[in-house]
Amino acid sequence: MTRPIQRNATKSYRPWLIAVACLIVGFGLVILLPPLISKKTELTEDFFVQPSQPLGPGPEGMVWIPGGPFWMGSAADPESNAPLHQVSVSGFWMDKTEVTNAQFALFIEATGYKTTAELPPTEEELAQGEVPPERRVPFSVCFSAAGLPEGLDPNQSPPIWWKFVAGADWRHPEGPGSDIKHRMNHPVVHISWHDAVAYCEWAGSRLPTEAEWEFAARGGLEKQEFCWGSEKQGTGGNWYANSFQGKFPGNDTGADGYRGTSPVGAYPANGYGLHDMSGNVWEWCSDWYAGTYYRTSPKNNPKGPESGVAGRDTNQQAKVRRGGSFLCADEYCRRYLPAARDHNPPNDAASHAGFRSVKHGTP
Repeated sequence: MTRPIQRNATKSYRPWLIAVACLIVGFGLVILLPPLISKKTELTEDFFVQPSQPLGPGPEGMVWIPGGPFWMGSAADPESNAPLHQVSVSGFWMDKTEVTNAQFALFIEATGYKTTAELPPTEEELAQGEVPPERRVPFSVCFSAAGLPEGLDPNQSPPIWWKFVAGADWRHPEGPGSDIKHRMNHPVVHISWHDAVAYCEWAGSRLPTEAEWEFAARGGLEKQEFCWGSEKQGTGGNWYANSFQGKFPGNDTGADGYRGTSPVGAYPANGYGLHDMSGNVWEWCSDWYAGTYYRTSPKNNPKGPESGVAGRDTNQQAKVRRGGSFLCADEYCRRYLPAARDHNPPNDAASHAGFRSVKHGTP
């Protein structure tokens, strides 16, 4: 006969041991968790936004900019306002080209909007100083080639090449008598920051932040001097942007193919498929300008300071402009570089000022 299996009697529990164990674990959690949570927070703040892919097809005329970390500014920092530092931006859509006359005309037709240059000076503008009656009319400023005395550095000269022109505006780039009939595919000019924002609101887009703009301009290249790399303009007969050749401000030779603005897309695209991120016309950004902002800007998606510093020859706060224009020369205003910054009051308009827009990467 098989013996039944013998099982040892179950030992009785000791509740007091369990209670002591729970107290020890609880005490340990109280001591250890705060530092762990704090450490996790510190690490999270050090993380950069990473590149992303679009969730669907893009808006017409726009290309996807993946975002992610990049080196913004320049180690050289020639104007002491753009030190090299690392930031990151989220992915977004960006206009492949600067906004054209044809595109801006659709906005005007749909809204009846009047640009800053088509209106008389505002009270704020008039308060900047004495304004004679003949200048209290709609106007903008236009570039006019001017010869300088031999040996005079244009950087040391008053800007005599800028002229007050009554009646100059986006439809009349050089003033009354000029038109855009054969320049519909050129970038719209004489655009103030306010004009650019109004267009964006109508189009369902916005102006890029300064960080977004520079990330896009670099086209995936890191710490390069130019949007296209390290090769200088004109090397081997290669022209990458519409800038000024010759002796500024009197003689633009047009060696790059154009004097004045060029049709958008006339030069090679950068690594992200964007044209004219260097030269052609200045492009407004959403940020206020401060020369010291890079020292304190957040690491992820910086949006500029809460307010700006005064622009040139005015006490009005200034907005950021980027990319340079057809007037940028190596001897003067060498700001067609991706790290270079510029700033002007938001109601300024001129014959070399335009913009492009962006849209968020998520619906």
